[in-house]
Formats: sequence, C-alpha cells, structure tokens
Amino acid sequence: MRKLVEQLPTLTAYFFVLLFMYASVSKILDFENYQVQIAQSPILTAYAGVLSYAVISIELLIVILLLIPRLRPAGLFFSLGIMTSFTAYIYMILHYSESVPCSCGGILEKMDWDEHLFFNLVCVLLAVIALICIYHNQQKNRYKAYIILCATILTSSFVVILLYISSEYTIKKENNFTRRFLIHPLIEDKVLKLDNEHYYFAGNNTLNVFLGNKSTPLALTSTDNLFNALQTMHIYPDQTDHTYTNLQLRVKDSDYYLYDGSVSVIYKGKLTEPAARTISYNEVYFNQLAVIDSSTFAVRIRSSKTGEYELGLLSLNSHPKFTLHDQLLEKQIDGIFDADGQLVTDLKSQRITYMYAYRNQFLVMNDQLRLKKFKTIDTISRAQVEPVTLADGSTKLKSRPQKVNAALAANGPFLFNQSHLMGKHESKDRWKSSTIVDIYRTDKQEYTGSFYLDRIDNKPVSQIMVTDQYLYAIAGRKLIRYRYRTSNVKYFTAGEAENLNKE
Repeated sequence: MRKLVEQLPTLTAYFFVLLFMYASVSKILDFENYQVQIAQSPILTAYAGVLSYAVISIELLIVILLLIPRLRPAGLFFSLGIMTSFTAYIYMILHYSESVPCSCGGILEKMDWDEHLFFNLVCVLLAVIALICIYHNQQKNRYKAYIILCATILTSSFVVILLYISSEYTIKKENNFTRRFLIHPLIEDKVLKLDNEHYYFAGNNTLNVFLGNKSTPLALTSTDNLFNALQTMHIYPDQTDHTYTNLQLRVKDSDYYLYDGSVSVIYKGKLTEPAARTISYNEVYFNQLAVIDSSTFAVRIRSSKTGEYELGLLSLNSHPKFTLHDQLLEKQIDGIFDADGQLVTDLKSQRITYMYAYRNQFLVMNDQLRLKKFKTIDTISRAQVEPVTLADGSTKLKSRPQKVNAALAANGPFLFNQSHLMGKHESKDRWKSSTIVDIYRTDKQEYTGSFYLDRIDNKPVSQIMVTDQYLYAIAGRKLIRYRYRTSNVKYFTAGEAENLNKE
C-alpha cells in the first residue's frame, strides 16, 4: 500500500502528461477549427482569441512541470486547476447553456457531454489524491498544501463563472465582432420554384405571403399557408399615364400599396380586388417608402436643398401632409452614399427601422419618427466610401465601397440583418457558402445571435422575411420556407415590443 501511495503521484503525472500533450497537439494541428469552436461557446465567446492560445500554452506548461521531478507538485496543482475549470465549464454548458459546442479536440470530442463531465471529475479526483499522497507525510507543509488545494478548486471554478458573466455582457452589449451562432435553428420546410430571379417580399398577413416582381411590377404574387402553389393577380391603377421608373408593392393587413417615388404617386387596393386607386399624388418625391398604416408612410427623400438623403413622414390626413425630419440621418462624408441604407416597418410594433448600408449603425423609430440609435456588432463605424464629382456635376463612387449590411427584416422586437462581413474566428469556407444573418433585439438594445442560411442551387439568399410561424427566403429562382426548431423559437418571436412612445 505504501508503495502505491509513493508511486501514485508519478503515475498520475505521466497520465496528465499524455492527456495534455495529446489535447494540445490536437488543438494545434486543427487550430482554426478549435478557435471557431471556442468562439461558438455560449460561455467563452468573447474571449475566444485569448483563450485559444492560453489553454494550449497552459497545457504545454503543465507537461513541462510534470516531467521535472522537483516541479511535479506544481504541475499537479496546475493540472487540478485546469481540470477543475474544464469541469465547471462543462457543468455550466449542461445546466445553463442553450447550445453545447465542443472545443476539446481529439478523442475527447467523441464523448457526449455527460461522459465528458464524468471523465473530468475523475481527473480532478485523481489530481486531488495524488497531491494528498505527496503531502500526507509532510507535517510542516501538509495543511498549507491542503489550503492551496481547496483554493485552487474554488478559484478555478470562480474564474469560469466570471468569464461566463463577463462574456455574456460583452457579446450582447459591447460585442467585439465575435458572432455566436445558433445551433441549427431552422429546418427547411417547403420550396417553391419561381419563374425568374426578380421577386422580392411585399409583405404577409395571417393567410398569405406576398411577392412583388421588378420585371412585372403590376403583378402581385402570393402563396397560402399550404405553400403548394403561387397565384398572381394583375393590378390595374386608376391612372396609367405616368412614366414609371421604380414601381414597387407593399402589403399591410388586407390592403396592398403600389407606389413609385420618382413619380410621387401611391395607389391603394384591396387584396381581393385588382383595381387600385390613387391616394397620393405629387405630395413628395421619395426613393424609399415604408407603410405605417393606411394613410401614413415613412419615406426617404433626397433633399432639393442639400442633395442629401433625409427621412420624413407622409400623413395623408394631416396638414401639411409631409413633415421632414432632417436630423435623423447622420452625414459623415457626403450625406448620400454614406447615408444609404434600407427603410422597413415592423407590422407588429409599428416601429420603423433604417439600417445603414456602409456603417455599423441602425435607427429605430416610432410612428412619429422619434429616434433611438443602435449599433451592429461589426467595427466599421465610418462609411468607407469615396464619392467623386464628375464634370457634369453628378456624383459617383471612386471605387466599390465596403458594404456592411445587405438586407433587413423585422418581427416584433427582433431585427434580422444580412451581414456582408465575416466576424472573428469564423470558418472562411462556411462564410463563402452561406448568408449570415445577425439578430438584434431593439427593446433590449442587444445582439442575440446569428445563423447561417446555405446557398440554394449555388445561389445566395438575397432576401428574408420573418413571421411568428416561419422564416421565408428568396434564393435565385427559389422561394424557401423554414420552420423553427422548438428550442429556437424564442430567437424569432417573443411577443410585442415596448412602445417607443413610452420611452
């Protein structure tokens, strides 16, 4: 028995040498994937860059300490500390996490999480026994060693808890462009073929999804909840003697709106009737429109005075009908290209959102255009555009700018942004083969998570629309409907958002 007590620390040390050598080498050989996995940890996301190097360095340091006999006790204390940290991490993953990634590397990756927890507990127990065996006959150092042993376990556990709390705050409030991807949040449900690639989402109600088409702007296409076929209704405006350049459709409740800001005309019709009547003409010229209600619209114009983009409110029942809010869009360079973006309305909350295309900012407004500013998680705070003025007085971009945000969809308090930028510690191959969508909560002012939408027939997803039941996407000549996995519904629908009027 005495011989076993004397040999156990050495045997334990050799076991940890093999374990940590194997684990560290596995991580080094597949470092990019290892770093990506840590970045997707719901506990350590914000510190993936530092931790990916720190863990490997500590494991190799422990190996060196364990191989030197006089430093072996220190190596066992470090082994106890890191295995306690791993154990606390896995316990928190199992009990407090909504997803369970693995960043262990090698053969340990084959274990399920319960097996992994058991394995780590055995390693912790083994390290404790080995240290007790070393110090049990050292009357002078025994109690000091036991205090250090207990302190190592408590400190290691406490560090993991602090990392979790700090990481959660950093990711949601002060993100350093490290995405947290939801684990398979969507399941492809049904697919419909489209006859061309010019369709866009015009809106939805409880019964149907509606599409417009840039090549046939007077056609309103829809599909019902069965999602088996497309139906098309041709629209007949009461006035057709205008020279249209950008006719578009929007649907809200039981009505559709046909408009062209270059003509300054808005038509309205019932979804059951092809006839559309003029409800606004020659009030204001605009280049984007978002429907708030049957007589109120948020519009983006180009100012005749400054030549810059500005936002305003067109209310057909008010006098004056148009109100300019020229302080909403922030000029950085020229007020045109740097202020470009997308204007959308959420049907639930009546919130209007404007997402800048070339910077990490979006604006959330109520139906009176009261403003709150938010940031996306990327780091481009200033638009990277270089406008030049030509001889004829027109303005163009000197080179292709770095686009930040591509397309936008809203559902209650959730905002879904198709990002053009790859974040830290992300797989390049995955990024090239997919569209990345980032989710933000506009009632809590926080980043919630991200997900991939794979290319369909090698075509990227160009648009999305989100409802309480489904996420819809257009990719090339396909209209795809995705349903939410039960565990991820809360990321797509969470009831009504707070009213900005109360803030």
